[in-house]
Amino acid sequence: MPHASPPTHTIVDDFVAPACNEPFVILYQDDDILLINKPSGLLSLSGKNPLNWDSVHYRLVHGQLVNGQEGATPAFPEAKLPHRLDFGTSGVMVVGLNAESSKHLNKQFQGRTVQKRYVATLDGWLANDEGQITGAIAKDKANFPKVKICEDSTSDPTSSTGKAAISDYVVLQRLENPRRSLVQFSPITGRTHQLRIHSMSIGHPILGCDLYKNDRSEQMADRLMLHASDLFFVHPKSGEPFHGQAVAAQWTDFSAFI
Repeated sequence: MPHASPPTHTIVDDFVAPACNEPFVILYQDDDILLINKPSGLLSLSGKNPLNWDSVHYRLVHGQLVNGQEGATPAFPEAKLPHRLDFGTSGVMVVGLNAESSKHLNKQFQGRTVQKRYVATLDGWLANDEGQITGAIAKDKANFPKVKICEDSTSDPTSSTGKAAISDYVVLQRLENPRRSLVQFSPITGRTHQLRIHSMSIGHPILGCDLYKNDRSEQMADRLMLHASDLFFVHPKSGEPFHGQAVAAQWTDFSAFI
């Protein structure tokens, strides 16, 4: 008797990003790298849908065109992104400005030697002041573009194809009316939507998140309340430790919720 084929799911991505009129800000520049502060609501890379052409990378290569103003920043034709931030996430990104620097930065991200910190506002009060979330993550093929928590296939080869994911956190502040937690995340791994699904998995979704939410968390903010605050890496030319930071004063829209 023939075996039934497993169900297949057609992935349909009909998302069209709203126009983002806010430019990214150059925080640091030398001959080899840029540090920029990405606004919420801007793609890191242009999408497959031709309507989603605007992105950090497009603006880097072509020069920013914001509110009809050309030359908001110069063009960097060899710019490459060794990492990405989600569409709704704001904060610091490092950019390679030439092939050698981009190759060096790529190796650091692939080797997990880059340390990253994020700040997020979560619904409710977390039970502990600090902790670690370790739920493995897999694609949720039936609910693209979401991911899901599942068993770690590295410890059980017969389980679902989840990849190990680790997020450390520290509660910075507990907020009232309504109860929220300002949290610093230090992800050890860098899975798709990792901080968003991990927050939801412990019952405290990030405010403003449209994918991983409870019955009120998305409506509690008008943007995803997740900001990449710090990057620690090695400068590709000098070989010296480098700290890139987009400090709190540069994402003042968070202060309205604190």
